Amino acid sequence: MSDSIPPSAPPQPARLARAVPATGWLRWLPGLLALRHYEIAWLRHDLVAGLVLTTVLVPVGIAYAVASGLPAISGLYATIFGLLAYALFGPSRVLVLGPDSSLVALILGVVLPLSAGDPQRALALAGMMAVVSGVLCIAAGSARLGFVTELLSKPIRYGYMNGIALTVLVSQLPALFGFSVPGDGLLDKTLAFGEAVLAGKTNGTALLLGLCTLAVIFGLKRSKRLPGVLIAVVGATAIATALDLATRAGVSVLGALPQGLPALVFPLITSSDIVPVLLGGLAVALVSFADTSVLSRVYAARAGTFVDPNQEMVGLGMANLAAGIFQGFPISASASRTPVAQAAGAKTQLAGIVGAIAVAGLLLVAPSLLRNLPTATLAAVVIASAIALIEITDLRRIYRIQRWEFWLSMVCMAGVAVLGAIEGIALAIVIAVIEFLWDGWRPHFAVLGRVDGVKGYHDITRYPDARIVPGLVLFRWDAPLFFANAELFRDHALDAVVASPTPVRWLVVSAEPVTSVDVTAADVLEELDATLHAAGIELCFAEMKDPVKDKLKRFGLFSRLGEQRFFATLGQAVNGYLKATQVPWVDWEDREGGKG
Repeated sequence: MSDSIPPSAPPQPARLARAVPATGWLRWLPGLLALRHYEIAWLRHDLVAGLVLTTVLVPVGIAYAVASGLPAISGLYATIFGLLAYALFGPSRVLVLGPDSSLVALILGVVLPLSAGDPQRALALAGMMAVVSGVLCIAAGSARLGFVTELLSKPIRYGYMNGIALTVLVSQLPALFGFSVPGDGLLDKTLAFGEAVLAGKTNGTALLLGLCTLAVIFGLKRSKRLPGVLIAVVGATAIATALDLATRAGVSVLGALPQGLPALVFPLITSSDIVPVLLGGLAVALVSFADTSVLSRVYAARAGTFVDPNQEMVGLGMANLAAGIFQGFPISASASRTPVAQAAGAKTQLAGIVGAIAVAGLLLVAPSLLRNLPTATLAAVVIASAIALIEITDLRRIYRIQRWEFWLSMVCMAGVAVLGAIEGIALAIVIAVIEFLWDGWRPHFAVLGRVDGVKGYHDITRYPDARIVPGLVLFRWDAPLFFANAELFRDHALDAVVASPTPVRWLVVSAEPVTSVDVTAADVLEELDATLHAAGIELCFAEMKDPVKDKLKRFGLFSRLGEQRFFATLGQAVNGYLKATQVPWVDWEDREGGKG
């Protein structure tokens, strides 16, 4: 018989559509592997997509660099070398990496207070954050820890991203209005901004340019052919140049960029910077990989392929490492530039390489092209991206179906907005751990009975007419047994015994939902068995998984209880009780057929 799938067979799910994994060192270089299978028909599409992508990479890269408190040129350096590194090490065919609005607040939170206005020191701090983030991602990907971002629930992710978006938006309002204000945190910035507006510091011309930029970006947001950001930036630059707004209206402009490409320079920081830079790098690694992995999975699913999350983490890490040592700053996957590349027909990462080469060509040939670009326009570009980060629709749904998770999201958002981006990320992680422990600490449990016309054994609180065998308590615990809930399990089990309408002779734990038992829980089970035994009650288990039994064997509890106390199904446990105790309850025995 042939092993091939017949033509009529349904297509495989995207999760299963994996390429044959490469072996040896080649598995760390997906870009080279893709090059070996490159089709010449793709070349025209990738060249066009790369040139189209360049029109977005330049203004956005500059805008995010300025918003992060860094020299504008660093945004282009990060773009060039991030794209080149990811093309070699990244597994996704179309993902575009570069400076991103989700990282602006994290970078600014470290750079602003430590740099004291020194652009070179700011660049060294941001570069080291990129190196730290890159090393962490490479190490985690090599250790196959690509699942870590899944530990943060969706409401918590929404909370910190909304908080970051709010922080970025407020930080850019002064530049949009044509002035600058002091202040580190969101509250300080907001108060300083309000005072400056009331004091009449607004530059009307700069504000008009910024608002027009926002109008163009949002007006052309749905257009696949007209690049709103490029049109807005070119238009604002042309107007500022033609009318000489920098001199006549006092509009702040970008100025000429340095010509040429950067040298490889390892960023150096002082000993007092180590802790904040490490914390910032960790936060960047977490946020950037969360964004990158989600975006990567979305595009892989559309293409019917599978992307290894561990290699995705390695690719992201190498891109950040390259950006950091070539005078750039932390980068992430872009939810705005990736669709541009795809809509332009990109087939592979060659489109990103073309974009990187084109940006490099701009720096070599025409670095002063954007010298009259108004900073208010750059602020508008960042504000538009920050607004796109805000999630409202799905939070409304969460509010309707699970209100406490909605308020968790609000707490995370407030933490980022009030405490700061890095502290807010730490708060989000702490809340995620507490949420996980709370679910395991206070799980659902039930006493089970037999319901006429319904197969199996069911919660007697949901089925008040359920029948209970005299002297038998069937107790189900819907969670792993571990240190945080072991004593609660014991207390509820004993409460079920006390609440029984007849004197209890057997307590049977329905253990199918119990996926693990730790040492603390095993000791509590031993104590429970001793307590029940003193009262003349047998402790038994039904439907316990073999891996959990193996743990009990290692702990010595299985031999203490005896194999006869473990039953394959609840039905067998009930029949075993009836035969052992001679309880006259024939209606339970043969009719159940030994099945639970």
